[in-house]
Amino acid sequence: MGILAWIVLGAIAGFIANLIMGSREGLVMMVVLGIVGAVVGGFVAGTVLHVADVTGLNLESLAVAVFGAVLVIFVSQRLGGRSNLRRGV
Repeated sequence: MGILAWIVLGAIAGFIANLIMGSREGLVMMVVLGIVGAVVGGFVAGTVLHVADVTGLNLESLAVAVFGAVLVIFVSQRLGGRSNLRRGV
């Protein structure tokens, strides 16, 4: 996949994942989380579950990317939540 396709898929996946998880990320972070989510989702779906992979701009790739982005947001919220508790916030 080309870099532009990764950015577009990441933006869409990040936006949908932010809606699902209720996080308040900015546009750039949303795209980054979507791209990282596409990589994580592609790894989990392809290697662990043997289901699908991120192969282009299609619904299957979008679903895998959204799953990965939700997973990344969930983990980041849990890790961020611990540091916020230590700071007393």
